[in-house]
Amino acid sequence: MPGPDPQTLPDQPAPPTGTQPPTDFYTPQASAQAPAPAGPYSGPPLAYTRIGETIYVDGPRVTPLALLEDSRCAEGTQCVWAGRLRVRVRVDLGSGPREMEMTLGQPVQVADGQLDLLDALPRPAAGSKPAPFAYQFGFRFMGGL
Repeated sequence: MPGPDPQTLPDQPAPPTGTQPPTDFYTPQASAQAPAPAGPYSGPPLAYTRIGETIYVDGPRVTPLALLEDSRCAEGTQCVWAGRLRVRVRVDLGSGPREMEMTLGQPVQVADGQLDLLDALPRPAAGSKPAPFAYQFGFRFMGGL
């Protein structure tokens, strides 16, 4: 007798309604192949989004437009240089949109606060290069608007 079809999943119970408060934060989705390893970021919740998607980040609205560079050192390897990740983003404020380049871990001044790109998934793995649309970027804004 054949086993269950690996292409289908058994019915899952619906999550209870009203048990979680609404949030403006997007939770990154782990890859179907392997869960994301524990990351170096361990601060307050971040607002996650992908290229072409807009997210509200405690004041400004941020839209990643293009992955410019991901030269970060792959996990489990030794590198002379840690590398960097750069993204072109559009930041929408009350005064209008502004495009800028952001580097992972380097805050930029936006209005009367700082916008930080603090996390990027997936993390580099030896021998593989994810497509730009597979990336999820974690942002945080500190300040007032």
